[in-house]
Amino acid sequence: MGLANLAYTQVENPNVFVYNAMIKGFSHCDSPIGALEMYLGMLRDGVCPTSFTFSSLIKACSGVFKVGFGEGVHAHVLKYGFGSHVFVQTALIDFYSGLGRVDEFRRLFDEMPEKDGFAWSTTISGLIRVGDLSSARVLFEEMPGRNIASWNTMISGYAKSGDVESATILFSQMPSRDFITWTTMIACYSQNKRFKEAIDVFKEMIETPGVSPDEVTMSSVLSACAHLGSLEMGRNIHNYLMQNRFEINVYIGSALVDMYAKCGSVTRSLVVFFKLREKNLFCWNSIIDGLAVHGYGEQALNMLKKMKKEKIKPNGVTFISILGACTHAGLVEVARKWFLSMTHDYNISPAIEHYGCMVDILSRAGQLEEALELIRRMTIEPNSVIWGALLGGCKLHGNLEIAQVSMEKLMNLEPDNYGYYVLLGNMYAEADRWSEVKKVRSVMKGKGVRKRCAGSSWIEMDEKVHDFVASDESHHLCSEIYMLLNELSGNLEFADYENELGVI
Repeated sequence: MGLANLAYTQVENPNVFVYNAMIKGFSHCDSPIGALEMYLGMLRDGVCPTSFTFSSLIKACSGVFKVGFGEGVHAHVLKYGFGSHVFVQTALIDFYSGLGRVDEFRRLFDEMPEKDGFAWSTTISGLIRVGDLSSARVLFEEMPGRNIASWNTMISGYAKSGDVESATILFSQMPSRDFITWTTMIACYSQNKRFKEAIDVFKEMIETPGVSPDEVTMSSVLSACAHLGSLEMGRNIHNYLMQNRFEINVYIGSALVDMYAKCGSVTRSLVVFFKLREKNLFCWNSIIDGLAVHGYGEQALNMLKKMKKEKIKPNGVTFISILGACTHAGLVEVARKWFLSMTHDYNISPAIEHYGCMVDILSRAGQLEEALELIRRMTIEPNSVIWGALLGGCKLHGNLEIAQVSMEKLMNLEPDNYGYYVLLGNMYAEADRWSEVKKVRSVMKGKGVRKRCAGSSWIEMDEKVHDFVASDESHHLCSEIYMLLNELSGNLEFADYENELGVI
């Protein structure tokens, strides 16, 4: 805006076009006060505003904290006769919806003599913004000639609210889709942990003529692969990126680093990481976490040192990974050092995850009294994960006294958690305290505590992830799988029998 402002000062008698251009410029450059001052200068010079003046000015008011400016501009809209102008009224709808003032923007919409698609979409978006999805859906159904923007807005609204089924239904009903539609749907599934569906939609998208994914789409689908642990699909998407000449920038690069790390290919993750010309904090956090999760504690700590040399300041997420790395490597003293450094050197207040890492590492190391003291000194209320980590440490080191303290808390926090009761019962059994084992079983029976979730496993074949649950019969090859398992079981029993007879 510097050069534009300089040019403006050289104009002897600026007309409405000059003022409109300057107001629009200030508005787009996030300088709302500059736009308002220019408008006041316009009025002082006796230049009458137009609809373009108010459209830009109302947008500028959205960036001013004092609501009175926007209301003042609204008054001038009415004064200068733009109370029924569709573009100006739509801008006001957007302004009031941003403030959550539903009555104002609904009244403006209802009183508009003519409404275009943008006015309908803006009002629907405003209702979604304030969380009124039911009213938004009613308005959407009433909208004549629904455009793609309105469909996308509704799908996005359902996605953010977690209503994946409604988003899916709308997606299937759309007469036409643009790349925003596809990306919104992929993000919808990813955000709601429906990662298989996200990948399926992506496959359908790239087979659709005239539609090409962008970096946002690619980042979302790579994230889905990361959560599924689908390495084969992740590699294919990486190949797609290379074949279609995508720039492996900091955003796609970060997603690739994270995907390879979460899928277990740490080497490939490191290759992508070191090839990146630019690395942001998310890149560093992803590679540190990948190294930590796979047991490369020392390498994760070395990566943190490199990160600091690059003048990248760690955040709370970084320290969760670092403390996790210390946990996997059993580096108790190093964990203590970084936990203190996080607060003292970086002014980061410990979150529940940081406390959880510290309690876990202290408990694993047998420092149970210190772990309990840390929990009691926590600035936030400890949750079941914290007490569960302490209970796990008690089981490991046979400390029944602290285990009982932990179990008392867990019975209040998660009274129906089967695992905690079993853990405590096993500890009593190992100590030959069978009367206590009986009490634990009695409490479980009285509360109706039982194992609710069966264990599961998965395997990836031909870019498809197959889930298996204990005693499950939902897989389409179920009969063949059980037949093979029975055959293997029989072979193992026969081998064991031969071994007993001394045949092998």
